[in-house]
Amino acid sequence: MSTMNTVGRPTAPNPVQTKPATLTGGRGLLQNEALIFEGDGWGKTGVDLPEPRTDASDLGDLVRKDPIGLPGLSEPEAMRHYVRLSQKNHAIDLAIYPLGSCTMKHNPRLNEKMARLAGFSDIHPLQPQSTVQGALELMDTLAHWLKTLTGMPAVALSPKAGAHGELCGLMAIRAAHEAKGEHEQRRKVLVPTSAHGTNPATAAFVGYSVVEVAQTEDGRVDVADLAAKLGPDVAAIMVTNPNTCGLFERDIIEIARLTHEAGAYFYCDGANFNAIVGRVRPGDLGVDAMHINLHKTFSTPHGGGGPGAGPVVLSQALAPFAPAPWVVHDEGGYRLIEREEDEAAQAFGRLCAFQGQMGMYVRALSYMMSHGSDGLRQVAEDAVLNANYIKARLQDLMSPAFPDGPCMHEALFDDEWLKGTDITTLDFAKAMIDEGFHPMTMYFPLVVHGAMLIEPTETESKAELDRFIHAMRLLAEAAKAGDVDRFKGAPFHAPLKRLDETRAARSPVLRWSAPEGSNQAA
Repeated sequence: MSTMNTVGRPTAPNPVQTKPATLTGGRGLLQNEALIFEGDGWGKTGVDLPEPRTDASDLGDLVRKDPIGLPGLSEPEAMRHYVRLSQKNHAIDLAIYPLGSCTMKHNPRLNEKMARLAGFSDIHPLQPQSTVQGALELMDTLAHWLKTLTGMPAVALSPKAGAHGELCGLMAIRAAHEAKGEHEQRRKVLVPTSAHGTNPATAAFVGYSVVEVAQTEDGRVDVADLAAKLGPDVAAIMVTNPNTCGLFERDIIEIARLTHEAGAYFYCDGANFNAIVGRVRPGDLGVDAMHINLHKTFSTPHGGGGPGAGPVVLSQALAPFAPAPWVVHDEGGYRLIEREEDEAAQAFGRLCAFQGQMGMYVRALSYMMSHGSDGLRQVAEDAVLNANYIKARLQDLMSPAFPDGPCMHEALFDDEWLKGTDITTLDFAKAMIDEGFHPMTMYFPLVVHGAMLIEPTETESKAELDRFIHAMRLLAEAAKAGDVDRFKGAPFHAPLKRLDETRAARSPVLRWSAPEGSNQAA
């Protein structure tokens, strides 16, 4: 084996060897490809279709008279285009994705296999319910698991994202106050300074005014400030637990007691449920409504504009106001109950046209059933263990925002340790890209200056964590040693780089002109 390892060209980098620029702009085996509209192939197509024998269109004078304005690609060209694009992006299938408060965990392929079963993937929301009994049973089983894990009596499955779930919860709270004739009086929602940004945005969207609640020096809700602001004009509070600083709200039961004494409801942002699933039931803490991001806790693909899901669990007080539809099981089998079928319900209406995102339901339940109750408990334990391991291994070089005591599922650092280096949090994060790692969440939560929020999740092995920690330590040592050139202008080795990336995002230019020489009009 030793002979085999020394045969051929040396694999160790030569520190004195310079890297000449490539002639094509490619990097190794990564192609440098033009934009799809900048290529040739105008007027061609990747398929051959026979001319129609008759005009089968019913569009009349709306039929397109000019060319469609798209370049033609063969099947290999189309495939390579999208594969090359994928190589320019980071993914959880490539390496750790340490975004704090996002829980970018591994998506088991078993879940994908189950979601592609014909009985789940090929059904239509308008077909007779007698023909989709298996799908309805799955929804009922998923609802049972969510209610059991949270200790809540009701769940609305239809919300399609965490923020959509917040909307659901606040609309249920609003409906409950309206039923008591108190809505016009209760116009405020209290939100801590460390809350997710969607919390105050959702409250404002529903029509409430948002009142900020202070945070203590150790990163938790200031109970005294909360008590002073509670009153007959408050409809609800919105608290994230564990909070965005990666800490458990130790006064959570007292917070719930004060809220209920004031006649308000307790909305809990469940984005960080991954840290306590199987160990703590939010219903036992006094929570009235909480959304559950299936992608964060139960491994469904992270939304990003895709098919997300954010079910909302509701307390006994809010259960009558859950939106339609919901699944029931009686002598006739499984069926969906719509609002007009149940006169006793006080549902505020619907959140989406049909029943929600079936594909995410299948993936989430597959994850739950493959883990079991003991496995889900271990998920939380491993997520917390991994985060504390990162905190312990980096705290001698970087400054934890809240050094006293353990964190929960994410380790939060500030930029105190960068003072005097002329390097910012953004500089450090971009240098991480050169080392092959996606940056952690930056500058959030806002209550921590220069925040670096790292969430390893439970799916990363110790070997992968050590690899990540090694890179972080090397970069931290380089920053403290004054190696400013390594950070300013980074990343230097990314596949693509825009000098105007911030401006491009804020002021996108969406114009396009056909390439010179094509048969398309500009």
